[in-house]
Amino acid sequence: MKKRSDARTRPGRAGMLRRRLLDGGVALGALVFGARGADAQTQPHVHDHMSSTLGLVPPPAVATMDQPLVEPEIRRSVNGELRTSLRVAYAYRHIGGFRLYVRSYEGGSPGPTLRMKPGETLRIRLTNDLPPNRDLMPMDMSNPHQFNNTNFHFHGSHASPSGIADNVMRSMQPGNAYDIEIALPKDHPRGTYWYHPHHHGSADIQMASGMVGAIIVEGDFADVPEIANARERTLVLGEVVFDHKRMVESFDMLFSETATRFFSVNGQRKPTIAMRPGEVQRWRLVAAGYQNDMFLELEKHDLHVVAYDGIQLGRVESLRNLLMAPGQRADILVQAGAPGSYEFRGLPYDQGYPSPTGPVARVVVAGDPMPMRLPAALPKPPLETIRDSEITGRRTLTFSATSPEAEAAGHWQEFAFLIDGKKFDPNRIDQRVKLGAVEEWTINNTHFHDHVFNIHTNPFQVTQVNGQPAPNLPWRDTVVVPRKGSVVFRSRFLDYTGIYMLHCHMMNHEEMGMMQTVEVYKD
Repeated sequence: MKKRSDARTRPGRAGMLRRRLLDGGVALGALVFGARGADAQTQPHVHDHMSSTLGLVPPPAVATMDQPLVEPEIRRSVNGELRTSLRVAYAYRHIGGFRLYVRSYEGGSPGPTLRMKPGETLRIRLTNDLPPNRDLMPMDMSNPHQFNNTNFHFHGSHASPSGIADNVMRSMQPGNAYDIEIALPKDHPRGTYWYHPHHHGSADIQMASGMVGAIIVEGDFADVPEIANARERTLVLGEVVFDHKRMVESFDMLFSETATRFFSVNGQRKPTIAMRPGEVQRWRLVAAGYQNDMFLELEKHDLHVVAYDGIQLGRVESLRNLLMAPGQRADILVQAGAPGSYEFRGLPYDQGYPSPTGPVARVVVAGDPMPMRLPAALPKPPLETIRDSEITGRRTLTFSATSPEAEAAGHWQEFAFLIDGKKFDPNRIDQRVKLGAVEEWTINNTHFHDHVFNIHTNPFQVTQVNGQPAPNLPWRDTVVVPRKGSVVFRSRFLDYTGIYMLHCHMMNHEEMGMMQTVEVYKD
């Protein structure tokens, strides 16, 4: 397994100035460059004599934003299995007026959406067609390295972490093909999940390139007509980042707080989503960015949440703003208001440094009214609340970081991101839990940045945040641990033995050491 770490630093005055320029999703310089970039992309610079000699014909201009939302290709299970292939390779990615050359699944970003049912098996033949790595393995495993090694993680799945299943300890080398086989139990929660690489050393670079995709475990809310009859959309939310060569090749760039250029949805920049007045749509939101929180708002509309992290809620949660951290998912119902154009956007948010802001998409409400209703009630959630009497053990983990005195000017190698004072070591077992245990964990964060706790294989029920009861005791697999604060959760360690990971899902932090191994064992 390979681990990523994310190093975020408190910006100095110069950093804050640059962040102000980034408000609106793109730095001013990037906006100017973006316009030129779009011109350069659609009108190649060719001398007249070269044009006649070589026969080069400029391609037609293509709008870089405000195009209709396009959803990823869908691949579905048949006869109890979803059998498919995924090719990892460099590809050109055209987005927002920029032509990037980045690592991809199937030549696109995001990769195809995989749809299956509980009790079925996902079988993938993954071919790594990236070029050989140019660097050797470093002495310090928490130095990002060998960016062309990869593997596959079914984020949020309750499945085996061993063998060729959801095993993030595997290393899939360039020039080879690998089989993946992940069997879901028949009682697996139905909902929205996703996949991404999880190879320590390279995962951050690959996810920042757009190597992500959605997985839908079908069947949730099938008996709720207000949801079942709503148009469903899958929105894979990303952060677009690239260097001066329009590639993603350097961790130095990703470590910078101002690296994100703009938000994306399904590989598009500010697409349009068409709705009719009164229409209800179901949006499956996947926060697939590599590093930052998104504090979301749909202008003049409420966001009605019905599920978090693939797990159904027992009641509709209506919000004006929705915070989504990297790795999280939220299923929301949107009911269109009066005809008009409304911005779906990221608002300012302080996660210890300013989160990126700017447009995500534009909702255009037009046409004949389509009167629909929101559900008045939801079915009983699939997971039972964990009672005090069930607890068999407790443990405490501490997330922390070290940094140079002049943080804003520090090189990333001067920082360290730690759990219990240690960097990740794939040869060390950090937490041993007996199969069938029901435990309460406290995650403390002594750093002045928020962190994002994620654990594989088993979801958990959040009971406290900063010492206060968590409203509605939500089930999650990824949760924000506030800076200088804490989160308490309970989890049942069921069904599967083996070794898997807990880590910060801010991928810079994970890459730089903020990850541990968990071994679930059976007597």
